[in-house]
Amino acid sequence: MTRPFKVLGLQQIAIGGTSKQPLRRLWVDLLGLETIGHFRSERENVDEDICALGSGAAKVEVDLMEPIDPERKPAVHATPLNHVGLWVDDLPQAVQWLSAQGVRFAPGGIRRGAAGFDITFIHPRGSDESPVGGEGVLIELVQAPPEVVAAFTALASTGR
Repeated sequence: MTRPFKVLGLQQIAIGGTSKQPLRRLWVDLLGLETIGHFRSERENVDEDICALGSGAAKVEVDLMEPIDPERKPAVHATPLNHVGLWVDDLPQAVQWLSAQGVRFAPGGIRRGAAGFDITFIHPRGSDESPVGGEGVLIELVQAPPEVVAAFTALASTGR
């Protein structure tokens, strides 16, 4: 199957809980991930610490999330592994092509994400109109910046 975009690699995993403190204790204090940012959004009902491991094209974000209001949606704490983020080389092309294949996207369209990259989400479940979903997993597609595209292209050319 020919597609007009490439999934380059894992960009992030997002982990939710009712409180970020136990998550920080494990991921930052015990495992040694570096906190590189913070994001808070009333609209997304999230207060998140952006952590990282690795470097360069192999750098992966681990977002530690808690809800601003546990009674509201989205419920970032309801599923401990909230979502998986994938780098893509051409986000608008990916959305257009995947939509034509029947993929259901979550509301919100392409927008700026917590780490400053354009993002959109594949809905965990399909619908009658768009029958293909993430099979229970929320999948974030993240527009890779040129340096990440170049790094993954270089890695691919070496067979790694």
